[in-house]
Amino acid sequence: MADPSLSPSAPERVVTERRARPRAPFRQNRRAHERVTILGQSMDLVKPEEVLHHIQQAVRQGAKSLIANHNLHSLYLMQKRPELGAFYDKADLIEVDSTPLLAFSRALGLHSRGFHRCTYLDWRDHFWSLANREGWRILSVGGAPGVGDDAARRLKLRYPDTDIAIHHGFFDARPGSSENAAVLDRITTFQPHILFVGMGMPRQELWIAENFERLPDCVILSVGAAFDYEAGVQSAAPRWMGRAGIEWAYRLLHDPKRLFVRYCVEPWTLLPLALRHIRQARGRNR
Repeated sequence: MADPSLSPSAPERVVTERRARPRAPFRQNRRAHERVTILGQSMDLVKPEEVLHHIQQAVRQGAKSLIANHNLHSLYLMQKRPELGAFYDKADLIEVDSTPLLAFSRALGLHSRGFHRCTYLDWRDHFWSLANREGWRILSVGGAPGVGDDAARRLKLRYPDTDIAIHHGFFDARPGSSENAAVLDRITTFQPHILFVGMGMPRQELWIAENFERLPDCVILSVGAAFDYEAGVQSAAPRWMGRAGIEWAYRLLHDPKRLFVRYCVEPWTLLPLALRHIRQARGRNR
């Protein structure tokens, strides 16, 4: 049965501009077989409600917990930047942010339960409603100067009981630099319940891995352009497009110069890996 604290109160439903979809029942305890290996990388088959339950439990326990995500772009980068493995090794939960990956895992018989891609845009409304009720401190590192501040102002209008702090992502993130030390000091002083790191892939993942031991006990999430969406700098695709697996087309249409290689070239480089995985699956089933 779902945790009742995840259900929004009537006043919050009025305040929230975006209407959340009806919430399906979910299991509060994940099963071991729902951590699967897809194209050589570990991922967790979870629904948005289960991500929120994980976040809420970690905050209540005062635990440090890292939530990551995998998609076709991250799998491509893993081939080019093997040091990314250190980031994923530290993750307690790895969302599958890719409908093609879920379809591939289903075709291999890795799961039969219904899933769709799971990422910030899928659980943002539920998250902020919960953060508002719990009075969480949330710090976002990333984005251009001023963008995060605009996002925070918009969010505070809808969720006034959250405490939101911002630091832009345009700083010298090299270990040992004075600017990096200042960012880490800011995080330590603020003592967030939630730390969003949105500096683009793979910079955000590498930064988290390099500084993980110096971060306070909190829930850490790599969220890409999350606060760009909240500030209105980037347009988020309708959620039905994400569930249908065509959100990439919306993003490509809006930013073809930056995203053409990511969506039209990079996936083909994963074909040898996919064929190898298919051969391994057939060998196990004989």
